[in-house]
Amino acid sequence: MQLSIGGLTPLTTIDFPGHLAAVVFCQGCAWRCPYCHNPHLLPITHDGGGWQRLQRFLEPRHGLLDGVVFSGGEPLFQSGLADAMEGVKSMGFKVALHTAGTHPERLRRLLPLLDWVGLDIKISFEHYPQLTGITGSGVKAQKSLGLLLESGVDHEIRTTADPNLFNRQTLLELAEKLAAFGVTRYVLQPCRPVGNTNQPGNMESAALLRDAALLERMERLFTSFMVRDA
Repeated sequence: MQLSIGGLTPLTTIDFPGHLAAVVFCQGCAWRCPYCHNPHLLPITHDGGGWQRLQRFLEPRHGLLDGVVFSGGEPLFQSGLADAMEGVKSMGFKVALHTAGTHPERLRRLLPLLDWVGLDIKISFEHYPQLTGITGSGVKAQKSLGLLLESGVDHEIRTTADPNLFNRQTLLELAEKLAAFGVTRYVLQPCRPVGNTNQPGNMESAALLRDAALLERMERLFTSFMVRDA
């Protein structure tokens, strides 16, 4: 079973809502978003022996952890992800996924295994290629969103408020498009590029997420809406 792991957080209370979980950071991603929080995970540098490492970690943690979150990088980049998730489920743990929806057909096959999904929608779908550097990436993200909404799997849709991509009007326009698409649970999160947390972009992102008038208008669009760590 092939799984390339770049890191592992042994306990989290926030990455799988309502559950105590470990986070597995999978290596690999074809997209090159400029605000990526884990750029060191974009290439695959390990030999794929991560499943044995994860299995050894989980075996003594029955009754201590509820589940495992597969994050990244982009977990869908790895063809062996389904086998790893099935292995985790067979050990009695729940499974969650953090993804940008890069491989919708892989996501389709995984959805029956998943207990929760956090799907990142980065920008309006037509603008994805300029952000990711990949032609057709917006089509893939939109298809993944549709698959998730149709599946009934518990989830959240979230967007990083990067001030290089959004102002108040364009952020509201994205929220309106997502609501029209059928999104009911939406989360905004701040942009935190790796490095100096006092960069102007970080402060501008925080200002966007403190705009009471903007947030009030967005809240009316969704059944569940929140701002994370503003």
